[in-house]
Amino acid sequence: MQAWQVHENGEPSEVMRLEEVARPEPGEGQVLLKVRAANINFPDALLCRGQYQVRPPLPFTPGVEICGETEDGRRVIANPALPYGGFAEYAVADARALLPAPDALDDAETAALHIGYQTGWFGLHQRARLQEGETLLVHAAAGGVGSAAVQLGKAAGARVIGVVGGPDKAKVAQELGCDVVVDRRSDDVIAAVKEATGGRGADVIYDPVGGDAYQQSAKTVAFEGRIVVVGFASGSIPSPALNHALVKNYSIMGLHWGLYAQKNPGLIPHCHEKLTELAARGAIKPLVSDRVDLADAPAAVQRVADGVTTGRVVVVPGLRARTEGAAA
Repeated sequence: MQAWQVHENGEPSEVMRLEEVARPEPGEGQVLLKVRAANINFPDALLCRGQYQVRPPLPFTPGVEICGETEDGRRVIANPALPYGGFAEYAVADARALLPAPDALDDAETAALHIGYQTGWFGLHQRARLQEGETLLVHAAAGGVGSAAVQLGKAAGARVIGVVGGPDKAKVAQELGCDVVVDRRSDDVIAAVKEATGGRGADVIYDPVGGDAYQQSAKTVAFEGRIVVVGFASGSIPSPALNHALVKNYSIMGLHWGLYAQKNPGLIPHCHEKLTELAARGAIKPLVSDRVDLADAPAAVQRVADGVTTGRVVVVPGLRARTEGAAA
């Protein structure tokens, strides 16, 4: 089979090599899956760089989220077991952790449903306890993680403010349903959020960016508001001023979604049921901005790493052959 292999750490476009390798052999409790689609996540770039909290032995195949097909033909959602990741024709995964693919979503959308939407659901509902009628502020609202939070916030009945970088992303955020869109490149984020909330601030702030975005969050969070720290896509990890949290009465909440698989695994299928219901009634639908063939995976991973994409970019093995066949 074909698989992208990383033999040394570095930028995805430089270190991913397409190779012909043997199909992986499932270990005890694992299952072999045919990869129907593999969603690209920021951690895939961190894996290539050797900067992720998990460091698989070299060589390895990145790709942490897929829509796969079992030997008996079932479509499933899985997180491949590294070093046999999803940017390949076949991957392996924990048989007990497989989740059924929603009928309402195609392969690429299904591949993009799991990590980003589970993270959003856990962050907004399990951690921040978002309530109907509250104001939710989402940083990087047009990105993969942010777009999921926007949709989940709207589905929960919240008023959503989306912060983006640039007019193209502002348009995407509007189409996603944001009630207010703030372009951090041209607008004063703090002033715009305060104006949009009548000076009160946002009840819940969803931050996958860190850096300057966190500083803006601390200045725009409402009384008894909650800042959910999801990640640091900016590359800068802020140091919160706890005296500021004290005098303003707000909470800073960390969210490591993967930890639930160890500490409270039963919540993951529960969350999936909720997401499947929302997808069935059209309340959420992963924003897949681009589908690329397996051969084009490194450039696509690099674009995600560079922060120039909107929504999700998904690798679909065999896409080029099917497209060319249809054209013929």
